[in-house]
Amino acid sequence: KQVMKQTISLSYGTVTDISPDIKLVFSNAGHILGSATCHFHIGNGNHNFVYTGDLKYGKSMLFESASWNFPRVETLLIESTYGAKEDIQPTREEVEGAFTKSVNETLRNGGKVLIPIPAVGRAQELMMVINQYMRQGQLMEAPVFTEGMISEATAIHESYPEYLARDLRQKILETDENPFDSEYFTNIEHPDAREEPLREGPCVIMATSGMLEGGPVLEYFKNIAPIQKNKILFVSYQVNGTLGRRVLDGSRQVSVMGKEGKIEVININCSTEKLDGFSGHSDYNQLMSYVHRLRPKLRRVIVNHGERRKCENLASSIHRMFRIQTTCPQVQEGLRLL
Repeated sequence: KQVMKQTISLSYGTVTDISPDIKLVFSNAGHILGSATCHFHIGNGNHNFVYTGDLKYGKSMLFESASWNFPRVETLLIESTYGAKEDIQPTREEVEGAFTKSVNETLRNGGKVLIPIPAVGRAQELMMVINQYMRQGQLMEAPVFTEGMISEATAIHESYPEYLARDLRQKILETDENPFDSEYFTNIEHPDAREEPLREGPCVIMATSGMLEGGPVLEYFKNIAPIQKNKILFVSYQVNGTLGRRVLDGSRQVSVMGKEGKIEVININCSTEKLDGFSGHSDYNQLMSYVHRLRPKLRRVIVNHGERRKCENLASSIHRMFRIQTTCPQVQEGLRLL
């Protein structure tokens, strides 16, 4: 509560004085709802600094591509989550096609598709994809159940349509076709209601957490994993050491905490699959394209927010291709801008 009392919310494009000689402007970063790049105008135009934070330079069903048309930028601080040359994501057309094919295969065989998913951003994007392709007849119609914080996060997205992609915003505000309220979706509001999706025939279940590290998804996992015709479909990154990563790497038997603190052994007989391309982060090509957009004005690029190897690779690529000074600072290393 004390933190919230000290918080000021700003809209995109609003110029705000944060000190006597620094002005701040937020712009769309394309990552999640309300994510923003920060443009700092220092002094009397002496220097302009842009910090991207998490960045998605590519349009999705949920958000417009990250903003790039700043009046001036001398220094850019950019993320490098996918900064390695091999970090090339499929196109949206490719990943959506792979998603519909994967889900259709399981549903047509009478199985259930369990999608462990983060509540914010990825879940809403998948809801848009499912709704569109079911309406177009390219995805087999089946009940889609959601549980966890997905419904709460979705309600927040509906409350701030000004931050969504233009065509989605128009559907919410100007038509009766709000995709978030599609008849395909059913939210599981209480643990006792989980029997419905487990009892149902072919269906899709989206539940948190995205790495199988707790949350309602574990209860579905226990029931879905042992049945061969089902599928666990990962659409987000699985960190080493997580249950999701072990399942993705091919473990056929895992132990999870059951009721009353007892360990349960789960046999994994269903198929597992990982789809890349729904990430809220820019891939290598998108990061390079973003720098290219800013290039005529840039003097320096600082690379952070990634594994050391990826930071260094992206910095090297930017320097080699655009002949711009690049830096990969160490933790707590100070840099002078002026």
